[in-house]
Amino acid sequence: MLLTACGGSDGDKGSDKIASTPPARATTSASASPSASATATVQRPVISFPPGSKTVYADQHTGDPEKDAVLADESHAVDSAYAAILEGKARTPAMEFYNSGTALRDAIDFVQGWLDKGDTWVGTVRYFDRKVTLRSDGSAVVIYCSDETKAFVKSTKTGKVGQDSASADDYVLYNERLLKSGQGVWILNSVTPKRGASECQP
Repeated sequence: MLLTACGGSDGDKGSDKIASTPPARATTSASASPSASATATVQRPVISFPPGSKTVYADQHTGDPEKDAVLADESHAVDSAYAAILEGKARTPAMEFYNSGTALRDAIDFVQGWLDKGDTWVGTVRYFDRKVTLRSDGSAVVIYCSDETKAFVKSTKTGKVGQDSASADDYVLYNERLLKSGQGVWILNSVTPKRGASECQP
């Protein structure tokens, strides 16, 4: 299935897959983010998934506290869009908290596309080979891969779950830019996905 990205466009022309969106977890709570102490008092929205749907993030801990904070907040930004699909809402407080600029606009369009089709999703989306670069301008770049082979589109009307065979398009390479807010939270600002990327193939 194609969950596609929560930001940007990879030219998958209306495919039915999911993607974009912490160590393996079925639900995410933004309040549990290992961000720097300066953000400890920030009121973060809670993000949760119902049973049967989850995201799994590898490489969450780099040994560098700032890079770990970037990865934690980036995962919440991705999860905010996937949770919105499951909630049936095109825009949520969590999406607005963790996304800005083109990333927020693209995330809203992404979720609305699912709602317009009457679809939701089930299964597991796995993210791996996650790498962070802290740039001199104060931004951060995160590059990683996703594996959507175990995530599937589900019709909200009939309850039918798609069972498409796995293909190269189930693997997506992401290049994301994040900016740090005045509260010390890393906010997703732009996303460039590349579906079927050779770098992410098993």
